[in-house]
Amino acid sequence: MKTLLPLLLLALFSTPSAHALTEKEMNDVLAAIRVVESNNNPNAVGDSGNAIGVYQIWRVYHQDAVEFSKIGGEYRDCFDPDYADKVVRAYMKRYATEKRLGRKVTQRDIAVMHNGGPRAVWAKGKKKENLDRYWAKVKMELNK
Repeated sequence: MKTLLPLLLLALFSTPSAHALTEKEMNDVLAAIRVVESNNNPNAVGDSGNAIGVYQIWRVYHQDAVEFSKIGGEYRDCFDPDYADKVVRAYMKRYATEKRLGRKVTQRDIAVMHNGGPRAVWAKGKKKENLDRYWAKVKMELNK
């Protein structure tokens, strides 16, 4: 039995569901974020012209995602919902990881990182309150 326990633990913690969101969970949270950010409007421009498209992507967010991935493209391509989705997924692939967080990634992590940046999950004070409000909006969309 002693030799089986490590193998059982390895099998339990090696399954994909123990490490990452399912594709459905990711798709659901991204759909909710799109509604919260722009009401799914691909032509949306917000934050005094600094955020564009369905996800309201900032230039620095786009640059970060493109540098890390091989998706290429220009910032203005974020007006295309399919391209914007690739940008967000590349950003999350870089920052929303179990290795980086030290635990399983949640839909909340995806939402707050999208809104507050890669360190948002550790936010404190006023920033945390703002991110909690943002998460509440995303969660409300998820529950519809």
